[in-house]
Amino acid sequence: MDIQYDVVIIGGGPAGMTAAIYATRAGLKVAMLEREAPGGKLIKTFEIENYPAIKAMNGADLAYQMFEHSTSFGAEYLYGDVVKIEDGEVKKIISSDGNTYTARAIIIATGTKERLLNIPNEAELTGKGVSYCAVCDGAFFKNQVVTVIGGGNSSLEESLYLSQFASQVNVVIRRDVFRAEPLIQEKVLENKKINIIKKHVPLEIIAEDGKVGAILLEDVETKEKMTVPTKAVFPYIGADPNTSFTNDLGISDKQGYILVNDHMETSVKGIFAAGDCISKVLRQVVTACGDGAVAAQSAFHYIKG
Repeated sequence: MDIQYDVVIIGGGPAGMTAAIYATRAGLKVAMLEREAPGGKLIKTFEIENYPAIKAMNGADLAYQMFEHSTSFGAEYLYGDVVKIEDGEVKKIISSDGNTYTARAIIIATGTKERLLNIPNEAELTGKGVSYCAVCDGAFFKNQVVTVIGGGNSSLEESLYLSQFASQVNVVIRRDVFRAEPLIQEKVLENKKINIIKKHVPLEIIAEDGKVGAILLEDVETKEKMTVPTKAVFPYIGADPNTSFTNDLGISDKQGYILVNDHMETSVKGIFAAGDCISKVLRQVVTACGDGAVAAQSAFHYIKG
């Protein structure tokens, strides 16, 4: 079997792009295989304020700069949705479009996907007021009421972004406290356009003329229900790893996060993982980049043996 690449990196987010930089600079023949636009969640993030040396930058702009850098040393950028990896001395990567790629080593950097609310009308109204990307769709709701579900960093960051357009941003949280960083909480609490609805959970998204018209909420303590008029619903309730294509390899925990050691090695020789898809404490752009650098170096040493 002909070996097309030294390393195939599955995923083009910060971890994958950093891995591409380090692997190509080490002299390896590299392909980066991505099923969407390069950048991962960066392209859906309004502003990044905690990446060293950059006080504040739009996520899409940072993603573009990373992509330009990641391909500047010769890494190939390929489009494809991986459905299976076949292990062996030569690794085989199979894409949903039928294309097959071979490599000596693989770095999995596929990140996570947004968790669904799984309530009535969520699927039916996706694209009709239900959105998982405030940066993508926020401007469509200028001078209208929108609702964000969740109390973590992503939820509050996107609420601040939406407040530029919306007349009011409702933020619905299950508890009476946020999980987000204190600095972000302060900004949200100071914003007069943001209305916090505590101790409530969503039960149903209500349609109006084929679009989102309201959301039905329930008090977690009293079980009392209330209908809140809104033109959009933005769920930010966490994420799950994009790793289903690795199920046959036995390298993940019960949640699907890939288990790695300090060298980003999985239990399968020649297969490495990095970024948000691995089992780790902190999922941030800066930690993803660090993971990608380590994974690339480990892949280099594995190949050169």
